[in-house]
Amino acid sequence: MQEPAFPENEDSRLETLRSLHVLDTPAEERFDRLTRLAKQLFHVPIAVVSLVDANRQWFKSCFGVDATETGRDISFCGHAILGEGIFLIPNATEDPRFSDNPLVTGPPHIHFYAGCPLSAADGSKLGTLCIIDTVARQLADDELTALKDLASMAEQELMAVQLATLDELTNISNRRGFISLAEKSLTLCHRQQINASLIFLDLNKFKQINDNFGHAEGDRALIAFATLLKQSFRESDIFARIGGDEFVVLLTGANNNLAKHVIKKFQLLLQAYSKASKLEYQLTFSYGLVSVDFESDYSIDSLLSQADSLMYENK
Repeated sequence: MQEPAFPENEDSRLETLRSLHVLDTPAEERFDRLTRLAKQLFHVPIAVVSLVDANRQWFKSCFGVDATETGRDISFCGHAILGEGIFLIPNATEDPRFSDNPLVTGPPHIHFYAGCPLSAADGSKLGTLCIIDTVARQLADDELTALKDLASMAEQELMAVQLATLDELTNISNRRGFISLAEKSLTLCHRQQINASLIFLDLNKFKQINDNFGHAEGDRALIAFATLLKQSFRESDIFARIGGDEFVVLLTGANNNLAKHVIKKFQLLLQAYSKASKLEYQLTFSYGLVSVDFESDYSIDSLLSQADSLMYENK
């Protein structure tokens, strides 16, 4: 087995990594969404956002294995951060650098590995976004491009950790965070020829809730609405609170019919919550739905404007 070497800038790389204060922090939706999307797009059992610390690789997001970290000396990602492009191992069992690696000979039985380095603003390689399979395989050129796009999104999220991209009240993305994620997701959907739909939602009679029951109850209503959004929509969807009582959802891999089905499910969930919580008001919403047409203007601003107009017509 070949242990990964250390980059020439190892000391400054570790300083940059630790300055983000992201190591050993709880899971975050912004990263989990990317690994879920990677699993879905590449049909792999394991997808990871890995950060390479001094003696370990630590997983900021990981789907498919229970571990939160492994030793750097046996890590694939330790090798991946030494280069600029995607580090690709089609069949680890036939690669002399990895064939006797305990991650190959034992759980999770890595055969295929593809990891794209995540760079900081100063060029330091902090870790990777990687996909792993238990069988040997290759990636086509368009798949390699898609992996790079996802890694670029992970890089942006790492650099934005200290910026305000989350709504403090509901703990989902705010407008800024949504636009950053949605633009990349739409580009990826366009390239992969995947359907996408955008839903603009407005919480009905929110001013009356504030006026009649107080702002604290209004805050509870917004938190409940956001929480139920998470429960109702699919894990790979991107949702955000973009205004006081305005929310938006981008559904990837969803046509108009599927989007309407998910909206109906959300309506039923809201009704059930209102009844179970014995609220003195009903949580309801108006919405505008736009199916993304990649042959025309599919910018986020344009889609939001279209969906907002449809929402007001429905309202």
